[in-house]
Amino acid sequence: MSVQRKGKQELIMKAKGKKIPATIGRKGIRKKKYTVDDLLKIMAKLRSPSGCPWDREQTENSLKKYLLEESYEALEAIESGTPQELREELADLLLQIVFISRIAEEKGEFDFPGVVNELAEKLVRRHPHVFPPADRPSPAPQSAGEVLKVWGAVKEMEGKYARRNSLLDGLPLALPALERARRLSERVSRVGFDWPNIGEVWKKVREELGELKKADRASSREEAEAELGDLLFTLVNWGRFKGISAEEALRKANRRFARRFFQVEEGLRRKGKKPQDSTLKEMDELWNQAKKTMRSEK
Repeated sequence: MSVQRKGKQELIMKAKGKKIPATIGRKGIRKKKYTVDDLLKIMAKLRSPSGCPWDREQTENSLKKYLLEESYEALEAIESGTPQELREELADLLLQIVFISRIAEEKGEFDFPGVVNELAEKLVRRHPHVFPPADRPSPAPQSAGEVLKVWGAVKEMEGKYARRNSLLDGLPLALPALERARRLSERVSRVGFDWPNIGEVWKKVREELGELKKADRASSREEAEAELGDLLFTLVNWGRFKGISAEEALRKANRRFARRFFQVEEGLRRKGKKPQDSTLKEMDELWNQAKKTMRSEK
């Protein structure tokens, strides 16, 4: 959890000037069920002159790192957490949105209700098959793929998209590289710039792997780096054809690796040893044991 996360109890207690009942849940104290309006009042209090010095000092730029961090923690909770953990992480992510919206409101730019309205309008506009305009009934898509085409067509007519000079404009550079590769490929596939089938993607994978081997023999770091990138990009597209996110697949592989190595370390500790004091053979044996005990983990 981030340093910024001060705990829901602490945040609420800071709003005591509003006489909002505590939610500490001690025996005999009934918990209050807070609403969105309560949340906005709490944030306004935290940002007020009588609120919290730390909260008052924050800006949109200072909160960027927390917005990114909380997004990743929410992803982790989706993949491996409990419903309670996911609820907490979504709350922390919502805090960033409410926080930034409050700062914008103080500057007279927009407020949180404006953000909600923006989202609601966008959802209705981008789902004409669910919320059809009275004068333009829309045929209902028959698959998720057809829905994406409708979504893309509506987006192209929207102001910020209509002003773009390229299909690739607007994809954040800060996206993880594997995810950005998938999004780039999806964009160009909409206009037919794509492999006709997954078999052709496999051919390209083998071609790029061969080129990487050649670059390795040539001992050119720059060339090897370029060919590795091409191979990874092609594998991302193989995953796209299979409906698999390369970003998620690698994140899960990282987690499997870490858990298995934790078991290796635990096995060594039982022998009174550390990895740096052990042989590769010893660690390999424990690694294979860990793989067997975690076989069902994918």
